Amino acid sequence: MQTECHTSEPYKKVLLLNASYEPLNICSFRRAIVLLIKNKAEMLEHTGKYITKNILLPTVVRLRYYVKIPCKEVPLTRQNLLHRDNHTCQYCGISTRQILTIDHLIPKSKGGTDDWTNIVIACNKCNTKKGDHTPEEAGMRLLKLPKRPSMRIIFEISKMPVIDTSWQKYLIAWKIKE
Repeated sequence: MQTECHTSEPYKKVLLLNASYEPLNICSFRRAIVLLIKNKAEMLEHTGKYITKNILLPTVVRLRYYVKIPCKEVPLTRQNLLHRDNHTCQYCGISTRQILTIDHLIPKSKGGTDDWTNIVIACNKCNTKKGDHTPEEAGMRLLKLPKRPSMRIIFEISKMPVIDTSWQKYLIAWKIKE
């Protein structure tokens, strides 16, 4: 029995893989279907629902030809920092949606820079306690060392509240939810 789906799921996302099975992007099911119809991609996973009589709703597609795409870095933004540090103070571990601040491990006044390895999320209390010192000078320890997120696509997937189960075997080699 065929289940028909008349595009009632415009929010449905599809994992797009390179020919090497490397995650490239998350696209709409419409974009994925265009790639399939133009024979630029092949369907690896689907929902089992039909969009038309003979077109299944894809969840994972792979490009037929390898595409070299320059590695895009994850932009250094407050939202991305909060996600990387799991909305948790990196000194005391308090996880709250209250006022969380951005703290420079090496303060800017001492030559610190705005980069992934010098910035952490801290609660107001810890940031005030640390002040214009390094964590060592203030006698404070980090819960984990800050690092730059690896691949932009992996970082974006890790932000998703729910990851489609059909994506798991294609993402297993990449560290999701670091």
